[in-house]
Amino acid sequence: MIKINFFGTHEFAKTILEALIKDSNFEVGTVFTMPDRPVGRKQVLQPSSVKLLAEEHGFKIEQPTSLKEYAIPSASVSLNIVCDYGIIVPKNILDNPKYGSINIHPSLLPLYRGATPLQSALVNGEKKTGITIMLMDEKMDHGPILAQKEYKIDVDDTYLELRNKLALEAQNLTILTCLDWVNGKIKPTTQDDSEATFCKEFNRVDGKIDWNKNAEDLYNQYRGMTPWPGVFTFLNGKRLKLIKLSLPKKILNQVQSLPSTRLGDDKVGQIKIKEQKVFVYCGDVKLIEILELQLEGKKPLDAKTFLNGNKDFKNETLG
Repeated sequence: MIKINFFGTHEFAKTILEALIKDSNFEVGTVFTMPDRPVGRKQVLQPSSVKLLAEEHGFKIEQPTSLKEYAIPSASVSLNIVCDYGIIVPKNILDNPKYGSINIHPSLLPLYRGATPLQSALVNGEKKTGITIMLMDEKMDHGPILAQKEYKIDVDDTYLELRNKLALEAQNLTILTCLDWVNGKIKPTTQDDSEATFCKEFNRVDGKIDWNKNAEDLYNQYRGMTPWPGVFTFLNGKRLKLIKLSLPKKILNQVQSLPSTRLGDDKVGQIKIKEQKVFVYCGDVKLIEILELQLEGKKPLDAKTFLNGNKDFKNETLG
C-alpha cells in the first residue's frame, strides 16, 4: 500500500481524490486544501470540494494559507499527489517523500503551463487537450513527464463540461501512473522548454464581449469563461450577462438572409429576432444566438421570456 498526502481544492481534484480513496493500493494520510472562502453577498465561509470529501472519510485535514513554513515529518508518506491545489508547494515538501511529488495537470505539457489551461485552450479554439502527470520540481509545471493522454475537445464543450470529462479520464491514468512510478516501471521524460506556452489568470474584465470579433472567437470566449468570469455586454448602459450562447447551425442561413433594419448596413452588435429567438451580429457579419441572459439588477431569463418583457429589444444594439 502506498501512503500519500493529497494536495487539492476544487472539483477536478475531488474527482481524483475519489479514485484514490476507492483504490486499495493507496492510503490517504493528510489532505491539504485551501482555507474556507467567503461566498455570496453574506460572505458565508464555504469549504472546498476536497475538504468536504475528506471530512466524509475522516481524513486529517490541513488548510494553511502558505506552505513556506510548513514542516511535514520525514518518511511520513511515500508520495505527494498534487492536483488543482492553488498554493505553491515548496521544494522541501516536494522532495520529502521517497518517491517525490507528482502533479495532475489538464493540458499536454509543455503547452499551457499555469493555472487556467482548460479555459485558455477553449478561448483559443483548440481542438484537443489532455492530461499530463509529471514529477514536480520548484518551477511551475516544469518537471519531467511520467504519463500523458490526449483528449479531443468537442466543438460545444464549455469549461465545466470539459473539466468534468477530463477529470474522469484522469482517474485511471493517475492510479496506473502512480503504481508504475513507485514500482520503477517509468522513466521520466524531460519537457522541451522551447515549446512551452503559458496561460494567464482571467478576471472579470476578460469577460467583456467585443462584437467586432468574429462569431466563432466570441463563442470560444464564452466556452472558456463560463461560469467564471462569465461573459457580458451592455444594453443602454446596463450590464447584460450572457449566461448561455450558441452558434446557429440549421437556421443560420435563414436568419442571415433577414432584411436589415438599417437597409443592408448591418451594425456590429445589432439584435436580430427570428421566431422568438435572439441573435446578434458579430464583426464577420455572422450571428451568435443568446439563449439565456441576465440584465443588471434582474433575474436570469431565457431569451423568449426576456423578449416578452422587453418588446423593444429587437431594435437595440449591444456594446
